[in-house]
Amino acid sequence: MTELSPLGARADAVRALEAEFGELITQFRRVIMENAHRVSPGMLPGAYKVFTTIVRRESVTISALAELLMTDKGQISRTVRELEQLGLVARTPDPTDGRSSLLSPTAEGLARLDAARHPHQSGLADALDEWQVEDIERLTHLLHALTNGITP
Repeated sequence: MTELSPLGARADAVRALEAEFGELITQFRRVIMENAHRVSPGMLPGAYKVFTTIVRRESVTISALAELLMTDKGQISRTVRELEQLGLVARTPDPTDGRSSLLSPTAEGLARLDAARHPHQSGLADALDEWQVEDIERLTHLLHALTNGITP
């Protein structure tokens, strides 16, 4: 049996992490699809992503939204119109720029999102029920470092 070099061990660890992220992404996609359907039957995952980004930002312009999501402004505009028709998002004039509007979630949109997320939020809490709080905090810290390209 040959012993792995430190570089081989690192490569193996990175591949194993990549595989776990692949599994997590698959589960996450399923959750997104289910949540989107619960918010509005037939809602596509992309529209759900636009909606949840508006919710997270509380108030955002279409241009800023397109930049945040790294997508075409025209596509964002079409999706926002659909979200408005569903009563999930409202536009108000931008007080700093009269040519643009601010997008915000409606009370109805927030209520529907909360109801859609509830089954999976309790699922995450259940999955972490036996974990030590310190382990949850450490995982959160490590994921933050990874997503922001910093060394923990």
